[in-house]
Amino acid sequence: MREWITGRNPVFETLSAHRRQCFRLMLGNGVEEKGVIAEILGMVKDLKIPVERVNRQKIDSLGGNPQGVALETAPYPYSDLHSILKAAERKEEKPFILILDTLQDPQNLGTLLRSAEAFGVHGVIIPSHNAAGVTPAVVHSSSGACEHLLIAATNLAQAISEMKQANIWVIGLDAGDDAQDIASVRLDGALGLVVGSEAEGMRALVRRSCDVIARLPMTGRIESLNAAVSGSIALYLASRAR
Repeated sequence: MREWITGRNPVFETLSAHRRQCFRLMLGNGVEEKGVIAEILGMVKDLKIPVERVNRQKIDSLGGNPQGVALETAPYPYSDLHSILKAAERKEEKPFILILDTLQDPQNLGTLLRSAEAFGVHGVIIPSHNAAGVTPAVVHSSSGACEHLLIAATNLAQAISEMKQANIWVIGLDAGDDAQDIASVRLDGALGLVVGSEAEGMRALVRRSCDVIARLPMTGRIESLNAAVSGSIALYLASRAR
């Protein structure tokens, strides 16, 4: 099934990543061919991808904020845990993996994927069912960062078990009486960081699979942060520790 990636940065990053088959580019009439648009046109020319100049309304009908450009592609190419571990090995780095437990909001997923790419995560694990996948909306909300990430859609409990066999320390980000201040948790080794869903947090089985539960200490009056915000902060802290 083909899909449309829209927006200048998402289209640019999709083309730059060279991971998807791309079929055609739609460019709105009147869009100035300079800056990132000029770079996009240069890439599609090199890749021999046809360009169709259309009325802006045709692109706008795809939804979101397409900024006058849309790229027709094959679906997102998911990876697997083995490939993620191999990516860390090739870089001679200890594995750094983000695990997302049933996030539903494409905006939250996109934000976390963007943070993961920015802070050097080797790969992301998401559930194969009952969670948001890498849709065009997620590509857009991640500003195309997901195109440079290895993302596996699989059974989380099984993936965590395999990670433990590979001596990866699994930390769940959550509240609760058993949660430790994240400042007291070592984040500099082989690490899997679990972020739960927006409403329910981590599922019980996934939570029990974690080696430790960590929380972000807060001094304000609100009880918790948005999943994407708290996950991004934890990724930053881990990146600094590493």
